[in-house]
Amino acid sequence: MSENLKNENLSEHFSTSTALDDEQRVKILSPGMMVAKRFIRNRLAMIGAIIITFMFLFAFLGGALTKYGEAEVFRTTEVVLKDYAGVTYNEDFQYTVQEGMTFPSVAVSKFILANNNGEDTFTAKDAQYNIIKEGEDFYRISGVSQIATAITLKGMTTYKETIEGSLTDAVKEGYETAISAGNMTFNVDGVTYNITKTGKQYSIGTAQDMVIASKVIFNTYNSDTVLTYNFKLNAQRAIVTGVNSFVADTKTYKLEKDSETDHYIISDESGNNYAETSTLIVNAIAADVFLTVDFKNAVEQALVAGENTIIYMTPDGKQEEYTIKNKNQEYTVRRLQETSVNDVYTKPSETHLLGTDGNGMDVLTRLMYGGRISLMIGFVAIGIEIFIGVILGGVAGYFGKWVDTLIMRMVDIVNCIPAIPLYIILGALMDYEKINPRLRIYFLCIMLGLLSWPGIARMVRGQILSLREQEFMTAAEATGISVYRRIFKHLVPNVIPQLIVVATMGLGDVILTEATLSFFGLGVKYPFASWGNIINAVNDIYVMTNYWFVWIPAGLLILLTVLGFNFIGDGLRDAFDPKMKR
Repeated sequence: MSENLKNENLSEHFSTSTALDDEQRVKILSPGMMVAKRFIRNRLAMIGAIIITFMFLFAFLGGALTKYGEAEVFRTTEVVLKDYAGVTYNEDFQYTVQEGMTFPSVAVSKFILANNNGEDTFTAKDAQYNIIKEGEDFYRISGVSQIATAITLKGMTTYKETIEGSLTDAVKEGYETAISAGNMTFNVDGVTYNITKTGKQYSIGTAQDMVIASKVIFNTYNSDTVLTYNFKLNAQRAIVTGVNSFVADTKTYKLEKDSETDHYIISDESGNNYAETSTLIVNAIAADVFLTVDFKNAVEQALVAGENTIIYMTPDGKQEEYTIKNKNQEYTVRRLQETSVNDVYTKPSETHLLGTDGNGMDVLTRLMYGGRISLMIGFVAIGIEIFIGVILGGVAGYFGKWVDTLIMRMVDIVNCIPAIPLYIILGALMDYEKINPRLRIYFLCIMLGLLSWPGIARMVRGQILSLREQEFMTAAEATGISVYRRIFKHLVPNVIPQLIVVATMGLGDVILTEATLSFFGLGVKYPFASWGNIINAVNDIYVMTNYWFVWIPAGLLILLTVLGFNFIGDGLRDAFDPKMKR
């Protein structure tokens, strides 16, 4: 009987309940264990923890294991219609300068002006030039080199040599005869001399051939053939005079006129075609491409016939098709060519599980590396917020009075700063200064942290205002503990639960802000990836509607990450609340 009574009394003191708020369990579990148990029992909080764990594994472990680089561009070969050559009918003078000499652009302008006015001399940059007409639209321009000056006073002429030994008695006699006759040129021993008057002084100079100005285009049959000044001069003289051969550079060349094209075909001493004249300028777009004379003739025949396609047989017997595009009498020859291009907007496949983006980069790899940057920015910015907010909030809450007023007014000022316009200004400033993309990420973290700490400062201040009046703080003050230890060793640790909740929920806001800034081109810049600048592809309506795999995965990752942090924040808030009963 007594044994049954004893067991009955024991059953009154030992509970068999499994509820977390059971009296016996509360006495057994530590506060930390209670928080952990409540957090684990919160299903949404656990879902959030699973999501964030996955995001970290995806971003950091996935980025380490992927075989592609963050900024690796993939290329592919496509057959595209590309510009091959530019074509125009020549209506301007072409200038061939003698080897070793120069003919400045200002001299070209002066020549055109003098030729239009029917003048046979012109001056450019204090240098005198003579114009000698060789034929229709064919001129030889010689430069005058001064050999002496002459001044005539009271019938006496005084000479001063510029080039020693060049002023002979025959030249003096020729000069005086020319001046008496009013001529400005004279000839001595086959050399032409020019006279130029400046004030009372006369300048005597010799003319030396410098430039050929003509509208004839010379095309060579071989890519390594270089046509000299002497070759072009004598070839065109032969054309003008109607002879069928000429000598240039100690070699004899033959001329033959093609009756169909009116071109002159020039052959060398061996009978091989050497060059051909034309009125059409045909230049390859690529500098390393040599256009054959046959190809240029095929282009000219197509233009004369009014056709917009060319069927050209290459020297190796391969048939190629070209198209001609006309714009304001400027023609462009185009053809289909195999070209290496960025492999953009490739659909998901075994090689690229989420396809490639507009730069030809693997989308999945960019998402992994973008997750690293987005998460890093979130945690660094929150760390800056907590650091500033805890210090200022703790000092304001503990000291109160004028210190509290000063810090709170500072909080009000920061809260009044319009964040988005400031982000836009700072982003534009970094673009103008061309800040390094990696350094730009750090600036973005600092900007986000410096503009978001007032909320944490207010929360810490409010908590410390209530905690500083409690008995344990009175005891701490009585024992002589320093102010620093009272604030940061006794008061702040009691605010940590609330800090954790606020920081966790704030992480989602920071990631959303970074994504928004990067979406508008103000955040993370190429070649670095973030979920925000990946989703920037939505700016193009065509991409948005046709290439979902470029932007939807990044949007889902942002959504899940923000939800995950919010679930964890809600779960921590419920777990830290001692009044929460489950």
